[in-house]
Amino acid sequence: MRTTRRSDYTGLPRWVYAPAALGAVFVLLPLVAMIAKVDWARFPGLVTSDASRDALALSLRTSSASTVLCLILGVPMAMVLARNSFPGQRVVRSLVLLPLVLPPVVGGIALLYTFGRRGLLGSTLDVLGVQIAFSTTAVVLAQTFVALPFLVLSLEGTLRSVGQRYEQVASTLGGTPTFVLIRVTLPLVLPGVLSAAVLAFARSLGEFGATLTFAGSLQGVTRTLPLEIYLQRESDADAAVALSLVLVVVAVLVVALAQGRRDR
Repeated sequence: MRTTRRSDYTGLPRWVYAPAALGAVFVLLPLVAMIAKVDWARFPGLVTSDASRDALALSLRTSSASTVLCLILGVPMAMVLARNSFPGQRVVRSLVLLPLVLPPVVGGIALLYTFGRRGLLGSTLDVLGVQIAFSTTAVVLAQTFVALPFLVLSLEGTLRSVGQRYEQVASTLGGTPTFVLIRVTLPLVLPGVLSAAVLAFARSLGEFGATLTFAGSLQGVTRTLPLEIYLQRESDADAAVALSLVLVVVAVLVVALAQGRRDR
């Protein structure tokens, strides 16, 4: 029998590498095909047009705002789910993670019937002179709706993996819950928070369906880069491919940043 050094042992049979390689090809091949279709001679002009620059700038601004909103709402949600046990917890977690499996268009319709002028909160907002639907704020809310579960799920896993030993020690030494949260828990899970935030940003950057349904597509106001790509696909396929490549590059950089922080 052939012996294998302990340091070389992966625990995987050789046949597993075949479907793994096939899966990698399945993911990478469409990207290669897209790169092959780029009109490099026109590329600079296509990605620097007024519409393209407006769409990219809007995407970066709204994705940053939605990531901040995800942190404000998602970090407490993840802590409650990871550190407490209460009746109906599984139901609550399922509802929190529901946008992960909902079609984005359905999420956009739900937001429209919540914040639209004829929605659940629409009349109240209208009295206050607040118009959310089909505005930049609507873009941020749509992105937050779809990205929030990613942050909660990622951070909840981090909180469960680090355990509560240090928090319990700090508590026995007289630390108040707020002191323990700020001085122990948050520093302990900060790398996980940053990774979750980067992933939420990436998800916000690629959001399309909910944004189109709830915010519409107005240049400089609600037309994010995915919407610009969709519109260009109908009129100028070369522009759509060029902008798609820009979005892919930004997404790859964001995911690489998140992975780099996770590996530290």
